Amino acid sequence: MNAAIIFVLLLALMITGMPVSIALGLTVLTFLFAFSDVPIQAVALKLFTGIEKFEIMAIPFFILAGNFLTHGGVARRMIVFATSMIGHWHGGLALAGVMACALFAAVSGSSPATVVAIGSILLPAMVKAGFPPRFGAGAIVSSGALGILIPPSIVMVMYAVSTNSSIGALFMAGVVPGLMLAAMLGVTTWWRAWRGGYPRQPRTSWVGRWRALRDSVWGLLLIVIVLGGIYTGLFTPTEAAAMSAVYAFIIAVFVYKDLKLSDVPRVLLASANMSAMLLYIITNAVLFSFLMTSEQVPQGIAQWLLDAGLGPVVFLLLVNLLLLVAGNVMEPSSIVLILAPILFPVAIHLGIDPIHFGIIMVVNMEIGMLTPPVGLNLYVASGIAKMGITELTIAVWPWLLTMLVFLGLVTYIPAISLVFPRWLGMVQ
Repeated sequence: MNAAIIFVLLLALMITGMPVSIALGLTVLTFLFAFSDVPIQAVALKLFTGIEKFEIMAIPFFILAGNFLTHGGVARRMIVFATSMIGHWHGGLALAGVMACALFAAVSGSSPATVVAIGSILLPAMVKAGFPPRFGAGAIVSSGALGILIPPSIVMVMYAVSTNSSIGALFMAGVVPGLMLAAMLGVTTWWRAWRGGYPRQPRTSWVGRWRALRDSVWGLLLIVIVLGGIYTGLFTPTEAAAMSAVYAFIIAVFVYKDLKLSDVPRVLLASANMSAMLLYIITNAVLFSFLMTSEQVPQGIAQWLLDAGLGPVVFLLLVNLLLLVAGNVMEPSSIVLILAPILFPVAIHLGIDPIHFGIIMVVNMEIGMLTPPVGLNLYVASGIAKMGITELTIAVWPWLLTMLVFLGLVTYIPAISLVFPRWLGMVQ
């Protein structure tokens, strides 16, 4: 009964158009005042202790690093390198966009930032080269979603904070699925370009490829710093985030010199605004998680599933359906922070690996970035491609189908997510 009251309160507040973060906080306070004996002092204590986690510090640092890279010319050099390698294939520029999105995702940790950085440069170039606007937009918008699957990923950090999972293990678990999905999106792009007879770029000489690699190597080294540092134990994921922010600042301002020192305050302010927004959501989600735990909601759901005889296969199917629906009306951070504390205990009770479950949630969040009415990538790309949300939704459907196939694979083949962290000894 209490669980129903909580969810009705939350749904009623969200229907009014209230921001999710405020709806979470008001739901908690309303329920505690009207339907619970929990002292309000406990809420104040949880409000401060809930976000006193070292791992949360990784979020503003990764946001800052991504903003420095977005404004610092790293994306342009990655596009040049990707084009030099595979631009001569069918749909070369689009394929280069998929590859560039994968590379930039590995240094930014943000899906919208990846779409902006790669799309703002590549989409006009593709239209100029003769590609249909819908084809180019579909390839870039869908590939930009790799920003939250290929580590480092801000969404993975939020899942880890919500469930007390290992950020390092999650990052390593995202490597193989990220590369696999990038390859599948690339195959879809190539097949559509081959069928449509879309333009190909001239083949680049090996000397040209070497120059492109040399120009982009400073940005690519950030991947080595983050993942290599975590794998070797040189620093924690939070320390890796801080290192990536400092490194991104140095290469953007002093190496590539595409970002002036006078522009740094603007980048810092934009990063602070985004960090404050996410941390506010986290704070209210922590309160909501506290309420769920105190009212025994996850335990009740787990017991109901067991009594109904639903095993891991059916549970994961229901989780995917729930997350796909939620992705239509909420942004990824809110979904993870609200649903992870509820679904995670049930998954553990059913014997599902917590790292594998995290990757399943992240892939669902990727798909949610491409589905209206709240698909963030669609809105970001709309301004760049000068296309409406409906037209962009139609444009991404072939790649969206590919991602749904991949979701099925990653859901029911745990080895895809766990092979790398198991090899590194991070999970059993």
